[in-house]
Amino acid sequence: MEVKIAQELIQLATHDLAVREQLLQENKLSNGYNPSMEAVHRANAVRLREIIGQIGWPTRSKVGEEASEAAWLIVQHAIGEALFMKSCYELMIVVGDDINPQHLAYLYDRICFFTGKPQRYGTQYDKDKLFPVEDKAAVNKLRAEISLPIITEQRIAEAIEAGNPADLHTDADFREWRRKAGWLSE
Repeated sequence: MEVKIAQELIQLATHDLAVREQLLQENKLSNGYNPSMEAVHRANAVRLREIIGQIGWPTRSKVGEEASEAAWLIVQHAIGEALFMKSCYELMIVVGDDINPQHLAYLYDRICFFTGKPQRYGTQYDKDKLFPVEDKAAVNKLRAEISLPIITEQRIAEAIEAGNPADLHTDADFREWRRKAGWLSE
């Protein structure tokens, strides 16, 4: 096992969460992408890229459960780097059972959220409402397959209804940010 890399991944994720908590306490996290948080996410993504270059995706067998989870958290928070997030998703698919399948589900849904597409597993919310899902009838079956808790029928019924999930992202600043980050091709 890559002990030094494991320790470093855990440290990077812990720092991410500490900065996030501090910004939450200071009420500086809810108005756009806070520059301090973005700096942490970008620095962590740079280091994770280097680690991936050395050992491939940090799987359970390579770095242990906690560090593998830390790597997932780092990529899940790398929202300013669409190509990186998408490439990590592809790497995670390849390693299969050597990662927590919930991580793959969350990352898939996160990518869908930022690209304005319906999610598959119901892990992403917009203003406390479930972001649109691909198939409301199948979402709980898919969640059960990876040991995610069931979403109540009421919660599913209250899911944001939109003919086009991209319509939820109508804020011009958010749309421009997604374009610059590589989430939108237009």
